[in-house]
Amino acid sequence: MANRILPGFAALGEAVRRDLEAEAGRIAKAVEAGVGDAGEGLKQDLRKQVLTAGLGVRLARAWRSRTYPNKGHDAASLVWSKAPHIVRVFDEGTVIKSRNGFWLAIPTPAAPKRGVGGKRINPSNFPEHRFGPLRFVYRRGRPSLLVVDGVRVNAGTGRIGRRAKGGAFTKSGRMKAGMSTVVMFVLVPQVRMPKRLDVERATAKWTRALPQLIDRHMSAE
Repeated sequence: MANRILPGFAALGEAVRRDLEAEAGRIAKAVEAGVGDAGEGLKQDLRKQVLTAGLGVRLARAWRSRTYPNKGHDAASLVWSKAPHIVRVFDEGTVIKSRNGFWLAIPTPAAPKRGVGGKRINPSNFPEHRFGPLRFVYRRGRPSLLVVDGVRVNAGTGRIGRRAKGGAFTKSGRMKAGMSTVVMFVLVPQVRMPKRLDVERATAKWTRALPQLIDRHMSAE
């Protein structure tokens, strides 16, 4: 006699299958939503770290997040920065050295923000046509300097004017009245950037929170 599945058992099996599929779908949605929440939370935490460290809105907004795939049990969130090299410097506390092996020239507040060509100021694009040539000042045991001589400084605003015409010094070698020597760059062999971000700590926080985030979405179904 051939085996037969009674109609009642067949209907029960179909109902169980549908229930299991529905439960699997509910779990998949909860996992997707929980992973998405974790990725978004991590991104926002990292943006907050950047702002708290005083590194600016632009670097904060460089953090991005995306969930892969868009659905399913295997969902994963990717959080990344569009400025990874800058983030790495402040996350690791990197030592920065000069590319040519000599000095790092750090501009002082007196230096113009932009040099010739509109690029960020450095000794190679310093507008000597306006302020005069840079002069190297060696200081034993202390950072050396690059200065300009014979410029006028507004006593009220501190603004640096153009270099005086006719030279800054008298025939006796003294600087003319009203003229000043102004430090434009401080020269150091290297700079250690302080650790101001902690990407690993933020990642661990949201990894620990993931089960609760998934459970919250399961409970909301």
